[in-house]
Amino acid sequence: MSGAGSTTGRLIGPGRLIGPGRLIGLGLGPGDPELITLKAARLLGSLGVIAHIRAAGAAGGMALNIARGLIAPEAVLVEIEMPMRDDRSPGAAAYDAGAAAIAAHLAEGRDVGLLCEGDPLTFGSFMYLAARLSGRFPVEVVPGITSMAGAAARIGLPLAARTDCLAMIPATLPEPELAARIAAADGMAILKIGRHLPKLRRVLEDAGLLARAWYVERATWPGERILKLADLPDEAVPYFSLILVHRRGEATA
Repeated sequence: MSGAGSTTGRLIGPGRLIGPGRLIGLGLGPGDPELITLKAARLLGSLGVIAHIRAAGAAGGMALNIARGLIAPEAVLVEIEMPMRDDRSPGAAAYDAGAAAIAAHLAEGRDVGLLCEGDPLTFGSFMYLAARLSGRFPVEVVPGITSMAGAAARIGLPLAARTDCLAMIPATLPEPELAARIAAADGMAILKIGRHLPKLRRVLEDAGLLARAWYVERATWPGERILKLADLPDEAVPYFSLILVHRRGEATA
């Protein structure tokens, strides 16, 4: 994606022409720093401004923890606080404020790398910030490994083969719609679990899929937790956890 707005250069001193800075969404993968792409790692070490999102009340931020060892020591860090509501959406005002903080650097010709867990364009806050800035500044994306792919690799569970239909399903959907989406897919990654776990258990059990469902928490992180959903105790689980299911259970030729 690229901005369609002001991309012409401007003079700052005799003969020196620069343009506006670029917003670069840096996909960092699911958590293990070794899963960061070579391109993202190179940019982390060369960009002078790094923006990262922190949930209100949290320390640091997940993306910053993944990338910390690769960021240039002299880089300016721009922290964007996102107060999360019950549905985990910060609301327009928070995105407006974050976009303004980034725009201040872009307008001065400085490229800004925005840290994104997983992939920037897969259930990420990046897309909402980019939408606010792409009319005025160039926007680029460095894709990253999704949490879904990271979790599947850790389990060894094939997600799709041949004519399989794979669905990414937010657990926040109403129960009837969850049931319909699950019924229509061969393989599925159910994201944003949190307080929706009891609802998901019911839907998967009704669909006859509970025994095939895997629960994954903090995929590829040091504190990773993987177990069959049927073996997971009734307890509070993080919002950033997921469930993987495939009707087949394994790949067959």
